[in-house]
Amino acid sequence: MAGKPKLAFYWAASCGGCEITITELGMRLIDVGDLVDIVFWPAAMDFKYDDVAAMKDKEIDICFYNGAIRNSENEHVAKMLRAKSKLLVAFGSCSHLGGIPGLANLFDVETMLQRVFDTAPTLDESRGTRPQMKNKMPEGEIEIPKLYERVRTLAQTVEVDYFLPGCPPVVDQVWNVFQTILAGKLPAKGSVIGAAEKTNCDVCTRKKGASGMRIKEFKRPHQVQLDPEMCFLTQGVVCLGPVTRAGCGLPCLNGNMPCRGCYGPPEGVVDQGSKLVSAVASLVDTDDPKVLEKILEGIVDPVGLGYRFGLAASILSDLKYGKKGA
Repeated sequence: MAGKPKLAFYWAASCGGCEITITELGMRLIDVGDLVDIVFWPAAMDFKYDDVAAMKDKEIDICFYNGAIRNSENEHVAKMLRAKSKLLVAFGSCSHLGGIPGLANLFDVETMLQRVFDTAPTLDESRGTRPQMKNKMPEGEIEIPKLYERVRTLAQTVEVDYFLPGCPPVVDQVWNVFQTILAGKLPAKGSVIGAAEKTNCDVCTRKKGASGMRIKEFKRPHQVQLDPEMCFLTQGVVCLGPVTRAGCGLPCLNGNMPCRGCYGPPEGVVDQGSKLVSAVASLVDTDDPKVLEKILEGIVDPVGLGYRFGLAASILSDLKYGKKGA
């Protein structure tokens, strides 16, 4: 890129883990500061929306937008940053696939509000008190963002140039992406960057077990003494390695926990959850419907397991809301 590029970061509906990844660059963040001008990063510096609004269109060279679109503020800022940025990167699982916030698509807004503000246990007398869209204060009227019925991905809201997956993306991956962008060596627009085309199963070094392995019982990780060298599926524990894009460096697997699927589906897979169903079903050791039902009872939360990070981008959400609905 000619000159010193202008860089922006934004945090929408997410936990903040992606912001922590940026800070974990450590001294390399100083190097980034020498190579670019950070013109918007409200999580770390005192920037205002008006600062962005005053910029010319396409004045920002690169914007990393993390978080799903959960409310009207998220959408407003996404559209503003899209207009002001030459390159918009969906940074992390929430902007890429909807992430954990996307699991809210299992419920309607009223059901969630009832749980959070009306029925959840509390230590004070606030039960039944809900936030109001507008409130008059001594300083004037304040307005909070509108909560949407459907959690959307960034790409379901605005055009996205690149996708950088992970919950959160690992530090070395982010650093490598920075170098690739600054060197002007990006792939075609629409690509997933900083990750591989293979699956985690392809790069996992665990022993896969005997050929033709079959599962007679599913167990959750805390219910079994996990063998750190054996494939989780061989041990009857569901792992999303077969349906998840590689590139994370396998921190979960190396910590003796199954893959959660945060890097999303690999190339050629449209729906991560349905692909998992297909992969797991092929391993079940029965043709008896009653036995099958008993085995499947071991998978306590199939939607939360298979769509932990990708429900908002899934076929299930499209069926519920329509591709352009809600």
